[in-house]
Amino acid sequence: MLEDLSIKDFALIDNASIEFKKGFTVLSGETGAGKSLLIGALTFLLGGKSDASQIRPGSKEASVSGTFYLGERRVNPKFSLDDEDAEPSNAYEWLDLHGISYEDERVLLRRLVRENGTTKNWIGDTTVTRPELSEFCSFLVDIHGQHEHQNLMKVSEHRKYLDSYAGIVDLVRDFSKIYAELSEKKRALESLVSDSRDRNQRIELLNFSIKEISDAKLKKGEDVELLEEETKLSSFEKLYSEIQALNACFSGSDGDGIVSLLKKARAAASHSVSFDKNLDSLNQRLDAAFYEMSDIADEFSSYERGLVFDPARLEQVQERQTLIYNLKKKYASSVNAPVEEVLDYLDDAQKKLEELDGSEESQEFIRKEIEALEKRVYEEAKKISSLRKTAADKMASSVMGVLSKLGMANTRFQVKLTDKEETETLQRIGPYGMDDIEFLISANPGQPLQPLAKIASGGELSRVMLSLKTILAASDSVGTMIFDEIDTGIGGEVAVSIGSHLKKLAEGRQVLCITHLASIAVYADNQIKISKGVFDGVTKTSAVEIEGEKRVSEIARMLSGDADSAESLEHARSMLEKFS
Repeated sequence: MLEDLSIKDFALIDNASIEFKKGFTVLSGETGAGKSLLIGALTFLLGGKSDASQIRPGSKEASVSGTFYLGERRVNPKFSLDDEDAEPSNAYEWLDLHGISYEDERVLLRRLVRENGTTKNWIGDTTVTRPELSEFCSFLVDIHGQHEHQNLMKVSEHRKYLDSYAGIVDLVRDFSKIYAELSEKKRALESLVSDSRDRNQRIELLNFSIKEISDAKLKKGEDVELLEEETKLSSFEKLYSEIQALNACFSGSDGDGIVSLLKKARAAASHSVSFDKNLDSLNQRLDAAFYEMSDIADEFSSYERGLVFDPARLEQVQERQTLIYNLKKKYASSVNAPVEEVLDYLDDAQKKLEELDGSEESQEFIRKEIEALEKRVYEEAKKISSLRKTAADKMASSVMGVLSKLGMANTRFQVKLTDKEETETLQRIGPYGMDDIEFLISANPGQPLQPLAKIASGGELSRVMLSLKTILAASDSVGTMIFDEIDTGIGGEVAVSIGSHLKKLAEGRQVLCITHLASIAVYADNQIKISKGVFDGVTKTSAVEIEGEKRVSEIARMLSGDADSAESLEHARSMLEKFS
């Protein structure tokens, strides 16, 4: 149950705090006063769509918060947090599943939208996504507005009402999962069958690729090593010339080479130490330099002796590079890619070949799975269909029972079930079973039953929807029901009957209703007036609970448009005394 609602800078509402009570509450006000804004703010809080246009002009963000009483918790032995596939059936289970705490059987919801269009959502102190907020709120509030009239015109929606009445929503959801699994298996089989049509050609191509790459006996990093060797061999003359020049620097002629000069310097330094011990460290460093340079000179000399031009090896390297280039061109992302990409292609080709070799076995395995799933789907569809057929007549009778109290006593209503199209060998089944479901209605005696979507007026649709909401309420755990535009196309005695019906419906839950009809408003346990005015040059909307004479005055306005007429006021008092 919604206990309070706080709205700040939402549309024309600058700051409003409203407390809601149990029972039947009516929201009234003149046309254009902003009654829809209040529902808009509540819809926003419950996870509805949002954008920056909802922010009051001059403000940077809009926020709405509300406290909900969850009611007494009942133990559900079927629900366990240890079950990975657990699906919550009420608000408490949803909170437990998401690790969100609550106090005194109450939870605070908050939501805001900023001028850049971003939103933040909280359940208690926990930040949640909009889909999560919307999912949670589906356990708290059911909002019925004009869009649901439109849904009632869609035959595809009729199944949902019947399944809800029959109490098989979870059963149908599980069936849909099995059906989806069957569809996926069929797609997988079709893919395998399609693959098998060109299987031999693909095997031949893969075998060729595998042989071509395998015969090359590639090694990781080989392309880099070959490039280095090719550079050395193709630049032999320049390299040999540079090494000769370098060795000449080391050896020199007439004792002027680097090693000879260092040897002379070392001897002089060694003699100097005998005269000044402080030169010892420099002498040691010179010794080290002499030995290091001598070693380097020997290494370069040895390298020069080993340099041999091998044109045959250069040809081999270049041929190998050409082979790798061609393999990269075929099997790598580019000719400049590392040779490892060709090796990766080889691995993938070998795996695909193994899969194709096992294709026949896979097809047979999937066929057996499909056969078992088809049998299960058919059995479950028959079970669901049987439950629907049992519930259909009861539902029609219940709807007609409510409609008779809403000024449609002679109305006939039928929930029509027909099997989906079938062939001689196959019963056609869809993701929700084997039934096509449609509501039929005859609003006047002597008229045949016809599709609801084709003949019902706005007023009749409102009452049919109210009837459905009423019969579904018995099995629905939602604590708050909101009716917006329930009075579309009605008046007089029909409005009186709807008001009376809403009051009875509110005996087991909280009912909020926006209406412009006094005949409905007088039945309310509580009434909130929505007003719009200009304050300091700014248009604002406010909402306050009205009682006593203020409520009498509002009912009088709703009756005749004149809140001050003695006759209207007297009429309003008599209606309130009679119906409230």
